[in-house]
Amino acid sequence: MNAKKILFPTDFSHLSDVALHQATVLAKEANALLMILHVEEPPVVYGEGAMYYGVPEPDQAALQKMLENVKPTLDGVRFEHRMIYGDPATEIVNMAKEEQADMIVMGTHGRSGLMRLLMGSVAEAVVRKAHCPVMSIKTPAQEPAHSS
Repeated sequence: MNAKKILFPTDFSHLSDVALHQATVLAKEANALLMILHVEEPPVVYGEGAMYYGVPEPDQAALQKMLENVKPTLDGVRFEHRMIYGDPATEIVNMAKEEQADMIVMGTHGRSGLMRLLMGSVAEAVVRKAHCPVMSIKTPAQEPAHSS
């Protein structure tokens, strides 16, 4: 692979951690810059002006600290952090285009059916709209423990 920039969006989940390792390996092999991005969604506003955050909203300093703690999983990989606000899928695609990223590596929940319809899929939207290749990493299902 002849990449100069690899974009890695993170939502700080375990799923992102798995994708981070793959993004790091690819960046190291290509000697590419790993751009670690977090897109913070604005709160949802309902009809009467009421706001819903879903979970308590971390402050700007806490988000920045969380982002700074996301680092390549291997030594010797050049990286930088970016934080922007907006719709995650739109902003990931825009950042990839603006920065001329050669690839996007991101985690996906692998939802299907009704869950995908209700919650949407950031990864799916990025795959459809991105100008560059997108590698989506799905965490394998855990095998149930067998008792002896």
